[in-house]
Amino acid sequence: AMSRRKKPTIQNDADDDDITNSSTDDDNTSTNNGKGFGQSKKEGSTTSSISDNIYSMPPLYDLAFGYRDYEEEVDFLLDLHDKHHASSSASSTKDLRILELAAGPARHSLAALASHPPSEVDSVVALDRSKDMVKYGEENADYELGAPGGGRRDDFEYVNGDMRHADEYTTASSSKFDMAWLLLGSMQHLLTNDDIIACLSSIHSVLKSGGTVVIELPHPRETFSMGECTRNGWTVPLVEDADDEEGGEKEYGELNIVWGEEGDEFDPVTQVRQFTVGLELKVNNLEDIPKDEETSPLFLQMAEDGRTSVREVVPMRLFTLQEIDALGRCAGFELVAKYGALIEGVSIEDEDEAFRMVCVP
Repeated sequence: AMSRRKKPTIQNDADDDDITNSSTDDDNTSTNNGKGFGQSKKEGSTTSSISDNIYSMPPLYDLAFGYRDYEEEVDFLLDLHDKHHASSSASSTKDLRILELAAGPARHSLAALASHPPSEVDSVVALDRSKDMVKYGEENADYELGAPGGGRRDDFEYVNGDMRHADEYTTASSSKFDMAWLLLGSMQHLLTNDDIIACLSSIHSVLKSGGTVVIELPHPRETFSMGECTRNGWTVPLVEDADDEEGGEKEYGELNIVWGEEGDEFDPVTQVRQFTVGLELKVNNLEDIPKDEETSPLFLQMAEDGRTSVREVVPMRLFTLQEIDALGRCAGFELVAKYGALIEGVSIEDEDEAFRMVCVP
C-alpha cells in the first residue's frame, strides 16, 4: 500500500526528463518485454513479449492503474455476462466461476469477490506468468479478503502460468468457468495470430457452453493513428491522512507514468509498436514516507534524492475489431457485442466517449 487511489493528472506531452532512465546505454534497455506472459521458445522470436522489469515491480504497476474504479467495472462485466451468456450451461449472474488471465495485481478478481456474495460470484481463479505478480496478488487477497481458512479468501486462487495454455493450469478446478476476462490490454502482449488463437482456444476449452469472454484493448483509432507515435502519460499523487487536527490529506510524492513515447517504432505490417514504458516514484521528503507494516518495500530502494524508477521498451500489438472477430472464430467464438469502455452506455462508435475496445466473443 503506497497511496490511496486518486484521479491521476494526464500528461499527453510531458517533458522528456519526467521519467529518468535508470540505464542510459541502449544495450541495457530491454526490448523483449511484456506483461508476464509466455516466452518465445525460439531464440530471437517475437511471438510473445516478456517483461522482467515493469511487471516485476507490482506495487508501481498497481499504483499506476489504481485510478480505475474496479468495483464499477466488475459490475459492468457481470452485467455483460447476464446479457450475453448463451445457454443454460453457463449460469446467469448467480454462482459464477470466473477466470482472469494475465491478472497482474488481480484487482478485478478481488473486487468481484469483495463486493459480490457467493450467490453471485462463487469463486475466481487468476492467472499470470509473473511470479512477482502472483505473490503480490496473493498478498492483496490476504489484505482485501482476509486470511485463508474462512471467508472469501478461500474462494480465490492465483495460478502462475501462461495464458496461452490456461487449460494446463486450471484442470484441477472442480468445474469449468462461466466467464473469462482479458483486461487492461493484456492480449496486446501476444504478438502473433498463432499465440492469440492458442490463448483463445485454451479459454474455449475451460469455458462452459454459452459462457462469456470479455477482452479489453485500446480503441482501434489508436491503430490508425500510428503514422506518428505520440507520448501518453499521467501522474498519480501519493497521499495519506494528515496528522494534524484539521485532518484531510497530505501529499508526499507522486508516481509519474509514461506509456508510449514520441518516436516509438511502429511496424504497420505486424501492427506492433515498441512502447516505451517508464515508471518513476518520487517523494518530496524521505522522512515523509509512511512508516508502518503496509508501506511498500520499494521505498527502501530509493536513492538519496527520493526517487526510484524503471524504463524499458515493451512490444505490444494493436488490433482492429474485425481482427478480434476473425481470431475469435478461429478458436470457436463468435463476437456478440462490443463497447467503447468498461462502463455502461458507451458505444464503440462514440467519437467523444469511446477510448477502449471491449469485445464479448
